[in-house]
Amino acid sequence: MELGIEGRVALVTGGSRGIGRAAAEALAREGAQVVVAARGSVGVDAAVAALRESGARAEGILTDMSDPLGPADAVARAEAIIGPVDILVANAGGPPPGRFVDADDEGWDLAVQQNLLGTVRLIRAALPGMRERGWGRIVTITSTSVREVIDGLALSNATRAGVAGAVRTLAREVAGDGVTVNNVLPGPILTDRMRELLSSQPDLDAAIAERGARNPTGRVGDPGEVGDLVAFLASDRAAFINGASVMIDGGESRVVG
Repeated sequence: MELGIEGRVALVTGGSRGIGRAAAEALAREGAQVVVAARGSVGVDAAVAALRESGARAEGILTDMSDPLGPADAVARAEAIIGPVDILVANAGGPPPGRFVDADDEGWDLAVQQNLLGTVRLIRAALPGMRERGWGRIVTITSTSVREVIDGLALSNATRAGVAGAVRTLAREVAGDGVTVNNVLPGPILTDRMRELLSSQPDLDAAIAERGARNPTGRVGDPGEVGDLVAFLASDRAAFINGASVMIDGGESRVVG
């Protein structure tokens, strides 16, 4: 299927590994020019090198989504390197696990800065140009916890839900400008985040297999499957999908709608 995004400029935050990197790769396969943004230079350099080896035009920048100035700076540098951002994939790492009753103000503040305000600031920086040009795609990556909270992830549950609410609100405001805003809700995907959450288990491979066995498909998801969904939502073909929170969890969530 021709997605119609060849030559478009895509900025992917958290793009050096996991779902972010998979999204960058999927967009690059469709001919987009990709800017990979993340905090660590080693990961960014490796992701950019792999994308270039595949024949894509790719650049990398360092950014910290929890820094109030980081998101706007990332957009400005991406546009200076390649050109105006047409596709924005807002992907930030999850806050530390923990119970609500154990989270202190410092933990809440960091989670809100990184996962909620970081995403808001990123969108706010890229959106005006999209509206002026009459075309834009914004895809945020959160979690199925938006629909069904996950025990032991209080900070993530709250901030991810905040992002989803912002997405639904913004989508209605900018739809007439040719800009769509959608939210991807991954379930059990084999990323470093999953490995971190299961790291207390004595046998990590067995724990991952057991986690997959609890899914209707009998396995955990692959980051590439999420990346392909992101690329579709960023395409011309998805022009009438707007304000959606799309779950990709193998049918695991019991919440309808």
